[in-house]
Amino acid sequence: MLGDTYADEMKFVPRRHPRALSRRNHALPPVFVLVAAFTCKIPNDSRAMSPPPKDVLLVGYGAVGAIYSLILKNSGRARVTAVARSNYAAVSAHGMEFRSKKYGDIVGWRPDRVCASVADASDRAYDYVVVTTKAIPELARTPALLAPLLAPAYARAHAQPTYVLFQNGLNVERDLHAAVAALGRAPRIISTAVYISTAMLGANVVRHETFDRVSLGVYRLDDYTTATNSEGEQALLDDFAGLLEDGGSTVTVVPEIQRVKYAKNFWNVAFSSIGALTRHSPAAIFSLPTTAAAPTSPPSDTPALARIPPSVSQAPLITQHTLPAIRALMHELLALGRALGFPDDADGGLPAGFPDALIESTRELHLAPGAAHRPSMLVDLDNGRPIEVEVILGEVVRMARARGVDVPRVEMLYAMLLVVQNQLLQSSGN
Repeated sequence: MLGDTYADEMKFVPRRHPRALSRRNHALPPVFVLVAAFTCKIPNDSRAMSPPPKDVLLVGYGAVGAIYSLILKNSGRARVTAVARSNYAAVSAHGMEFRSKKYGDIVGWRPDRVCASVADASDRAYDYVVVTTKAIPELARTPALLAPLLAPAYARAHAQPTYVLFQNGLNVERDLHAAVAALGRAPRIISTAVYISTAMLGANVVRHETFDRVSLGVYRLDDYTTATNSEGEQALLDDFAGLLEDGGSTVTVVPEIQRVKYAKNFWNVAFSSIGALTRHSPAAIFSLPTTAAAPTSPPSDTPALARIPPSVSQAPLITQHTLPAIRALMHELLALGRALGFPDDADGGLPAGFPDALIESTRELHLAPGAAHRPSMLVDLDNGRPIEVEVILGEVVRMARARGVDVPRVEMLYAMLLVVQNQLLQSSGN
């Protein structure tokens, strides 16, 4: 699972909320003719439909954004504008190519509009603004990314949309909540936990595997314990969930999203971070040979390699030291979860056995025949891209300090990855 993948923690899937929707395979009606503005490009085959569709702006046209733009469009009830920043030229000229084991092979696909920037797309009101960029606050915070929609002039002309954040990590909603509140509007933010395997193979080519699952919940600022949706919150969640489900995706509506995101973050804190530091996938932890293969032709300047017997292996030491360290790391996260108010409950909480269950499910995933999964943080590092260190680890450290919870292992990982991140930022010119 390479590139823009959010499947790192896919073994933790919350139970489906009783009021979650289950619509599938609706016919695909035509869409409204749109008038181009700025540098937005519109397909030529748009037509009228009734009732009016939901206007959706999708910001971030990488692999995750492209798949969910396809899903939203497939619902037949969404008019989709996609902001393609780095790949605008390719997708506006040739459309998007999908190689999906679920949705099939599609060439030259386009949403209703493709724009080069959020500013170009800010010529109208939207029901939903879906953000699928990775959360790297060192480079740009969400309010800066969405600045044209948060400008006083836009706020005077249009109602604020419901914002939907398809982003990894914790507290990714906080800055946006403050920015909308500063306009004198009540923020409406849907947060998500996304489980998908997809990657960009080129500027306009997307590989997608067999699944896309998402949990949806209303973001409540600094509230981790309200576990019941109001009537209005439920209606909002059901409406957006219906668009995704009508488009073919699998959706779970939850009454409290932060504990779902927090549980999903366990995997990234442990396995994605360790993968980035060791430059190996979790297979190196679990797929342990009892003997080491002898080098076939060792380099002449390292003659010591020729003297390593084939029986040498670190497998016993990895089992003795590495796995217990990972388990202890997760128990730090469990302690912080308790301080946040997440109950020891397998149904909607954070059970005490979760660390062991997650380690075992990760073992099974990486021992499966043909397993080739690499954590997204490691993939970003391999490609010289900044990593999500602040929202995955930095927020854990800050939340723990604010609540007096000791997380020394998390702090050590965070400290080491800050050095890695600094080098990535410097080498990329940021």
